[in-house]
Amino acid sequence: MTAGIEEFVARRVHPGRRWLAAFRRPLAWAPLGYLVVLVAGSVLAPVLAPYSPVATDLDRVLAGPGPAHPLGTDALGRDVLTRLMYGGQISLLHAAIVVATVLAVGVTSGVVAGYLDGWFDRVFTWVVDVLLAIPVLMTLLVVLAVVGEHQTIVMIALGVLVSPGLARVVRGATLAVRKELYVAAARVCGLPHRRIVAAHVLPRIAGPVIVQVSLLAGGALLIDAGLSYLGFGAQPPDPTWGDMIAQAAAVIDRQPWLLVPPGVVLGLAILAFGLLGDVVRDATAGHTEAPHEAVTRSLTPCDEPATALLSLRDVEITLPGGRIVVEDLSLDIGHGETVALVGESGCGKSVTGRALLDLLPAGGAVTAGSFRFDGVDLAPAGPRALRGTRIALISQDPVAALDPVFTVANQLGELVRLRHGGSRAAVRERTLGLLHDVNLPPSVAHRYPHELSGGMAQRVAIAMALAGEPSLLVADEPTTALDAAIQAEVLGLLGRLRAERGMAILLITHDWSVVSSFCQRAYVMYAGHIVESGPVEDLLTRPRHPYTEGLLGAMPSRARPGTRLTAIPGTVPDPAHWPRGCHFAPRCTLATADCTAAPVPVAEPAAGHRTRCLHHAKLSPGGERASA
Repeated sequence: MTAGIEEFVARRVHPGRRWLAAFRRPLAWAPLGYLVVLVAGSVLAPVLAPYSPVATDLDRVLAGPGPAHPLGTDALGRDVLTRLMYGGQISLLHAAIVVATVLAVGVTSGVVAGYLDGWFDRVFTWVVDVLLAIPVLMTLLVVLAVVGEHQTIVMIALGVLVSPGLARVVRGATLAVRKELYVAAARVCGLPHRRIVAAHVLPRIAGPVIVQVSLLAGGALLIDAGLSYLGFGAQPPDPTWGDMIAQAAAVIDRQPWLLVPPGVVLGLAILAFGLLGDVVRDATAGHTEAPHEAVTRSLTPCDEPATALLSLRDVEITLPGGRIVVEDLSLDIGHGETVALVGESGCGKSVTGRALLDLLPAGGAVTAGSFRFDGVDLAPAGPRALRGTRIALISQDPVAALDPVFTVANQLGELVRLRHGGSRAAVRERTLGLLHDVNLPPSVAHRYPHELSGGMAQRVAIAMALAGEPSLLVADEPTTALDAAIQAEVLGLLGRLRAERGMAILLITHDWSVVSSFCQRAYVMYAGHIVESGPVEDLLTRPRHPYTEGLLGAMPSRARPGTRLTAIPGTVPDPAHWPRGCHFAPRCTLATADCTAAPVPVAEPAAGHRTRCLHHAKLSPGGERASA
């Protein structure tokens, strides 16, 4: 393991190299060099300037460039170069105040609105619309009339007035990133929201933020110069670039040259900010209406087995618009047990898994029923406190669940630090240990998600889920995107980890071959209902619901040679068109009028084997219909 750590340290990719590569280009050096010279000349003006900014030379009034005055003198004989250097102190400071205010107000409010969504986002949008309708310069003149010569307050006010534009851009970018699967994976792993925003959201929206800020920095210089030109800036004799342009305009008929130095300096500064923003954006790019209701659950009596790790009773889940997508759902998972949730797409399997982790979309909620985990009612605090520790998730698209900006070591190490703490060496040791547990070499630690194969990415996702040492692992079709050989390896890995760690697994799938080889019990789900449940062997040899029978009949491994595979006619109905009684009735050949007259109760024809079917007795062993 020590050798693995050394390899990990030696081969780790440093993000700083991308910045160095970006700044080697001439397009980067020119604006950066100019701004560095500009800032250095302004800061070091008391040392570098040849004269005092208020010293006059009446013998050389409105003189052109010469040995004594490299950029000439103004109408009072003051050195233009000196006043440019001292004027930069005020003008650049004012631009910095505006940029800092815009970042603090615009980025913060935009990220919060985009990440939280819901009512805050609606209020934010309304406030931004109002602020964007306010004329900036007119409002700024009103502020000047109130605060007078307090230029810092004026610049802060300017930053607040122009921040809504940036806030709207940031909100839109955050909304897009918030929907990425790797952000949901970070939430499942239990990372606090501030950490998710700082490590996984801000890096992805850095590009548009940098471009907007660079443009705003140039705009702030221009507005500051405009205010000084109108006489609202720093008062004489303090020099500013805008004041120098105003004085040059007053004597342009006598000395046109006087307008060139401040105009060129200001124009090139605005251009440099824009070009530098593009360069920094390119460097970072390489890395890279209903409110969300609180989960409400009725406190129904729980009769789960004493050994149950997870117990759901009479759960109802709704999505935006009040659509019920899961109803009357009861499910139990014991300690160390492997349980499958089986059904076609659109039956509510993944929604149920996401409800366990409070990952329902905005406006979705658990509106009825009870959740108990290890004997504790989840209603008071919800499952958020258990994310990444007691309950973890493996998604069906592992690459999308990994942040493309960071290496495997960054993402896995982040979870290790959160869950276990320790020194950097201890975190690296545990990170490589988790990779070893999922049969990955240490060299994988320095790779980015796009450098991983599907099987490797799925193993990394499993390692991240294991970082919190969960008691329950929710595997949402973890082998769907993998070929048969890799699928078998991943299932074997999950089986070994379950045996070694004693954790339970809820496998969400539609593949009965996986269920038959991997799971002990299964729940068959159709159109929001659990229609049958029991030991996997019983379901395979004697299904007690026509839907289960139909799914098993479509398995190639169960078909007799030379016979056609059977198919269930029709499709899963939309939640808005569910029948009143049995949801499977429109597709069932055994359906009668009784099936749709009233909700179908759950029967238990054999110990531990339950079915939601009035005609289950007509199904005989092997899936063949019994005679009427």
